[in-house]
Amino acid sequence: MMDVLRPQIIHIGDRCYRKNPSLHRDVEADEEEDFNESAEPIDCGWNDEVCDFQTPIEETENGFQLSIDIPSALFKHVIGRKGETRRRIENETKTQVRIPKAGQEGPIVIVGAERKGIISAKTRIDVIVSTARQKEQFTHFLSIPITSAEVTNRFLEFKEDVLRECDGDRGIDSTIFQKPEKLHLTLGTLVLLSESEVQQTLDILQQCHEDLVCPILKGQMLCPRIQGVEYMNDDPSCVDVLYAKLEPGEDLDRLQILVDRIVEKFSLSGFMQESYGSVKLHITIMNTLMRRDPSGATVPRHQDRKSRSNDQRGSQHKERESFNALSVLKKFGEFDFGEYHIRTIHLSQKLGVAKDGYYGCSGSLLLP
Repeated sequence: MMDVLRPQIIHIGDRCYRKNPSLHRDVEADEEEDFNESAEPIDCGWNDEVCDFQTPIEETENGFQLSIDIPSALFKHVIGRKGETRRRIENETKTQVRIPKAGQEGPIVIVGAERKGIISAKTRIDVIVSTARQKEQFTHFLSIPITSAEVTNRFLEFKEDVLRECDGDRGIDSTIFQKPEKLHLTLGTLVLLSESEVQQTLDILQQCHEDLVCPILKGQMLCPRIQGVEYMNDDPSCVDVLYAKLEPGEDLDRLQILVDRIVEKFSLSGFMQESYGSVKLHITIMNTLMRRDPSGATVPRHQDRKSRSNDQRGSQHKERESFNALSVLKKFGEFDFGEYHIRTIHLSQKLGVAKDGYYGCSGSLLLP
């Protein structure tokens, strides 16, 4: 249950909103048209956003109108169960919300007699869309490929040694090892539901070069050493994820500063969930999720738990099988995977595959 003293905070652009708990309603929502939007904007006056003077509202003969570019996949959240969310917005803001018909693309158009009503309706739609986006499965992620010949060969040696020397240990088999061509660092995941959103994300990525890469790295290369393995839970005999670590040092410190600032910039865009604290830089080398999902796209722990809870609501869910990592940690805890020159940050496609076997790349940011 949401703590009324610590409500969820939603960031939309450079604005910040509080999402208050709403009244629980037991609603069947099997059909798309019966969708019940459970995360509603705060119930307040229809002129509650008159302070927003940056919204480009067009003046017409009959009043004002505003077009909002929203992916069609999220229209249902604005419509609500049998249209009740749209009607509520229209009634409370004295506007009309025009949404393209099913199967059609195009902007949502808000029409009204007064500018402040348009702004209030837009704010409510922004909050609904932002909340709905967080419930979607991620489509892209920011990654740093770790694919040099040295690291790849050392990883294959690690895999061969583990399978030989830890043969018989519970849960360990070849299916849980990452594919060598997909070794990577994950900075954060994104939900991009249209080509326009992909392009907006690429624009932000390129802005990072001038705003962050140049002043932080100052033309110096990042060449951290990858050494040692660690696990992500409290019991080494019951592990889901084993990862390779980056050796502490000046390169790691500069990399940490850079990726934290990049994630902060993307979080403000609304496409990436807000991150609390620093990005945990790690290279997943064994993951029990790959028993059933060989794509190998790894996500941060809190999002992984969210995905598992979503799976558990489905009738086809299969319990995740952990493995005993005690012997692996004892024998290979300080394994040296080699030094790696970090050259790029990718906007990677979760389900895409490039010719070299790495994830499909929508665009990249070059580093020194």
